[in-house]
Amino acid sequence: MMVLEGIRVIDWTILQAGPVASEMLGDLGAEVIKIEQRGKGDRGRSTFTVWGVSARLPGDRTFYFENSNRNKKSVTLDLTKPKAKEVMRRLVEKSDVFVQNFRKGVAEKYQLDFEALRRINPKLIYAQGTGLGEEGPENGRPTLDMAGIFRTGFAQATTGPGDEPIYPAGGLCDQLNGWSLAYGILAALLAMERHGFGQKVTSSFLSSMSWLQGQALGAYLYKGELFPVLKRREATNPLVTFFRCADGKWLFIALNSDRYWPDFCRATELMDLLDDSRFANLSARCENHEALIDILDDVFARKTLAEWLEVLGEYRDFIYTTGQSIADLVKDPQMIANNCLLDFEHPTVGKIKMVAPPVSLSETPGGVRLPPPEFGQHTEEVLTEVCGYTREEMKKMREEEVI
Repeated sequence: MMVLEGIRVIDWTILQAGPVASEMLGDLGAEVIKIEQRGKGDRGRSTFTVWGVSARLPGDRTFYFENSNRNKKSVTLDLTKPKAKEVMRRLVEKSDVFVQNFRKGVAEKYQLDFEALRRINPKLIYAQGTGLGEEGPENGRPTLDMAGIFRTGFAQATTGPGDEPIYPAGGLCDQLNGWSLAYGILAALLAMERHGFGQKVTSSFLSSMSWLQGQALGAYLYKGELFPVLKRREATNPLVTFFRCADGKWLFIALNSDRYWPDFCRATELMDLLDDSRFANLSARCENHEALIDILDDVFARKTLAEWLEVLGEYRDFIYTTGQSIADLVKDPQMIANNCLLDFEHPTVGKIKMVAPPVSLSETPGGVRLPPPEFGQHTEEVLTEVCGYTREEMKKMREEEVI
């Protein structure tokens, strides 16, 4: 059994943020019915280049679409036609959740806004992902992942004063907004079960990325102070920073207590520093951080990362880790041991690995049941089994180019 088994979700979303939210519900067992415009489909299906990297897969698929649309069924409808609106009405009547992430005015144009749909199904949970929120002078402006990261200060927070902002790849803002929307939907499902009413759930790039920055934003809200962006050699505590090893790989260390200092000197064979007044305690080390970093830079450059990991592994209370690339991450023994990746037999691509759901439930675990759907693959199945249309009605809708 899966925790959302029996929950039906209508997924009228495109690109990444919206599809991520509905995919997360599908991973937990919900039946997710993806509605795509007849003849066009989700624009993610035709996104064949991402960050200058070809996204093409066999069968004219694209990893951009595949990565956010597993555990879904695809239904195609021409929403400009009255008959398609009737199909949507039947689906909404028999569903629990409706998710969309179109800009302001689009849902109203197709009579798929919250007010219209709750008249059809008062218990419906209507989830809407936006860029800059539903209110305010810019509420209707289009936006995207990069704009969200830049607008919320996240890009600037990763660079030093005067440096050009760095934009992290991967659609982090989209991904987080989808996560936030799914979180809200789960809360609304619980409220519906306990209290018997539906409601509207919203999440935005603005709200999600602001929340992500946690203590940095909290420091300013509470005290009006900004966290400094320090470069490696400017780290106030020289034992909470990165060091380059002999093979060019990076090691991160975080030892922020005096009790670790003797063992650290022992591990690095710097026992003479124990008698150096410049480094006698945490305050002294912080005051003389540049001098200590110079010493440690020379020491860590004498051994490879693997050699240092072996040395530091003797000290169980030390906090340290490797600086890894994505290519390293997928081979990380901890990733493998904790089932962060799962094996899947893709009908077109073959044997692949997917990122597993990020949370584990001991009694009702999530997982991947369905591959990302072909365009319109489940139209006939859904319309006959869920909406009750006959084969003859299906044939007529095809002739009329409704589906």
